[in-house]
Amino acid sequence: MGQHVRAGELEIWTEQVGSGPDVLLIGGLGDTVESWQFQLDGLADRYRLTAFDNRGAGRTAMPGGPVSVAAMADDAAGVLRALGVPAAHVAGFSGGSIIAQELALRHPELVRSLVLQSTWSVPDPYLRSWGRFVRWLVGAAPGEREFLEWFFLFIYTPRAHNDGTVSRFIDEVLAFPYPQPAENVQRHLDAFLRHETTDRLPRIAVPTYVLAGGLDVTARPELCRAVADLIPGARFQVLEEESHQPFQEAPEQWNALVDAFWRELDAPDAPDPG
Repeated sequence: MGQHVRAGELEIWTEQVGSGPDVLLIGGLGDTVESWQFQLDGLADRYRLTAFDNRGAGRTAMPGGPVSVAAMADDAAGVLRALGVPAAHVAGFSGGSIIAQELALRHPELVRSLVLQSTWSVPDPYLRSWGRFVRWLVGAAPGEREFLEWFFLFIYTPRAHNDGTVSRFIDEVLAFPYPQPAENVQRHLDAFLRHETTDRLPRIAVPTYVLAGGLDVTARPELCRAVADLIPGARFQVLEEESHQPFQEAPEQWNALVDAFWRELDAPDAPDPG
């Protein structure tokens, strides 16, 4: 179902499913198309969804030179242009949410709206320390399973660890035939920790929906709220019982929320955000 598309210097792995208004899904740290499986399955009856592997993740190679969020946003723009998508609703989580911010700032003509899950405008000292810890952990863990077990303590709720959901996710990651080298994870982390859009977010002029997990100890609700406060007219909502990735832990709830947001924007009498 997928294919590589040419975007600048890269051949980027993409998958597209469904029909209807266009949606672009942008993953976070080391995440591939498969991270959005619940959305690709659950929303394809109403939208044409495009997901892709970021540079240095999955089936997309990591080019030489420094990695930046701006370059990754240009990759996302290149995917849309390569597929002939004139503009899309854009959703991103974690690192993908800051790529989405940059996409809206650098290529506003391609973005109809934003859904930003577990986001920030600039890392605070706590988030920087956590990022440095993960950067160390990916190299220090004795194996990939151990890294995932420890990393996921910060990503998913205790509920998901206790009911076997996290164990299933780990098994799926370990079975994936395109593992991400530790160096690529670290280069992504470095780029995300350098991220800063505080002064530029007020320039975003598309409808924006910011979602936070009430139990998220990384992109905490106050960081997400700061993003919503900086984007004119942005909506903000905390999912009190969720953590960093509710689109995976509670996909029916998450899909319903973003579907309602997009349906409102796609209604025939919806106001022009411009």
